[in-house]
Amino acid sequence: MSKHLFVLNDAPYGTERSYNAVRLARSLLNAQEEVRIFLMGDGAACAAAGQKVPQGYYNLGDMLGGVIRRKGEISVCGTCMDARGMVDERLIEGAKRGTMEILTEWTEWADKVLVF
Repeated sequence: MSKHLFVLNDAPYGTERSYNAVRLARSLLNAQEEVRIFLMGDGAACAAAGQKVPQGYYNLGDMLGGVIRRKGEISVCGTCMDARGMVDERLIEGAKRGTMEILTEWTEWADKVLVF
């Protein structure tokens, strides 16, 4: 079993980078791989609770919830959250405020680091 760290920098909507990263992360979890996702920069918004999207459009918050339910871990850069006026209570269930120390630890843990 390999350990994969995903670092997402892009907003949840506007490009498909974060969407495709989460799709790959979920596929790896389905293959019994270990996955951690660190959200930073505009990627912090991917973990915002209560996202409302048009009918039939993907919802990154729900997709990240699926990662958590499959035993993946999600951490959101606290500095990036603060810069965007995000508070811990507005994160999806299971996502946690993170730090550069957590990102460092997760990078050392990972066999592979994928940056989107």
